[in-house]
Amino acid sequence: MSTLTVDLIRDAVAGNAAAFRTRNRLQPAEGEGSKVFPPTYAEGTYALENRRVKQPDGSIATIPCVLIDSVQSQANRHEEALQNAIDAGQISLPLVVVDFSGEQLPDAVGTVTSLTAPHRIADAILRDSEINGVRFRQTDIGRSLDAASLQNATPLYELCPTALIFGIWDSTGPRGGLGAKFQRAFVSEIVGINAVTGVKTSSRIDPLQIRAAAKIIKEADGNYTLAENEKSKGAVSPSEINHGNIRPDVDDKTGGVTLDYAEQTAVLSLAALRRLHFPVNGDRSEERDIAGRTVLATIALASAALAYETGFDLRSRCLLWPERVSEWELLATPGEVPQKFRLAAAEALEGVEEAVAAAEALGLVWRSEPLVLTPSTSLVTLLRRSQEIAATTPKE
Repeated sequence: MSTLTVDLIRDAVAGNAAAFRTRNRLQPAEGEGSKVFPPTYAEGTYALENRRVKQPDGSIATIPCVLIDSVQSQANRHEEALQNAIDAGQISLPLVVVDFSGEQLPDAVGTVTSLTAPHRIADAILRDSEINGVRFRQTDIGRSLDAASLQNATPLYELCPTALIFGIWDSTGPRGGLGAKFQRAFVSEIVGINAVTGVKTSSRIDPLQIRAAAKIIKEADGNYTLAENEKSKGAVSPSEINHGNIRPDVDDKTGGVTLDYAEQTAVLSLAALRRLHFPVNGDRSEERDIAGRTVLATIALASAALAYETGFDLRSRCLLWPERVSEWELLATPGEVPQKFRLAAAEALEGVEEAVAAAEALGLVWRSEPLVLTPSTSLVTLLRRSQEIAATTPKE
């Protein structure tokens, strides 16, 4: 099987191919048949649905499935993989960084980047930060994002190219709902196939055997006093401060699931990339457009390779492991069997470097050093107050 090279990617981008696609079977790290825990949604429920799934004999059956990791969550995990590669010195990408390290906060935050902020470069955290006392979006470099569009994707390429891959809507910027909007060019999702919900139990035996009738009154500073009786104002059970027994209980809503297998489906739309243009100083060039699109394609594929090779540790009790090495299919000609390729993370990272150099030779150059922002006073004040509240109230 061939390795997916930059030349192959460039030819696919420049031609009429629709997409690169991969479908990967995953199993719980504990072994087949082990229980995994999907994410919970409103009222503590799983996202269960019936899907049409191809069977080993080629037939199609309606199978109960469960969402293991959503498109939005997968995008964040691929961005995290890229951020980790940057931190390890494996790759260089443009970054906008908000540095909280100099702020006196109850809980240290460190830094937030355009790869770790939920809405990428359009996130409110970046919007509410500053360069030399001027709000980011009011600076010359920040205002350049106001002109971003399909016909002029250069400002985003220079500052946050991953926004052109994983999608962005600049709805909180100066133009509000009319802000730049780019669809996701790369989409990934993980679904559990033939899902059977289970149950989980919970209980606690208190070695002190503190009784529920021994009511207490909680103080604002985290301490407590003994209530005179059960009817005293503010009297609550000692279980409110994690003392006493917890009666054995069975949860049949969020008790995890067993699966035949989980499947990750990822698609990089080359058609979406072809809508992007990268003028430089008002000059349009088809060769430069292809070079910019190729860079984005290599970044997307590198993020997938990085995430795949480290496994899928999605949440507590939901670690999945691939059954085989990932294979990519090129959807080039309808009716023909797609050509298959392999792409290891190391090769993918080299491909990004090669594609970036080719784009630079055509005048498409991105920012080489991180753009560091300082959080505004109002943002720090809001964060500090929120942390103070969190320290004295139950977790939301």
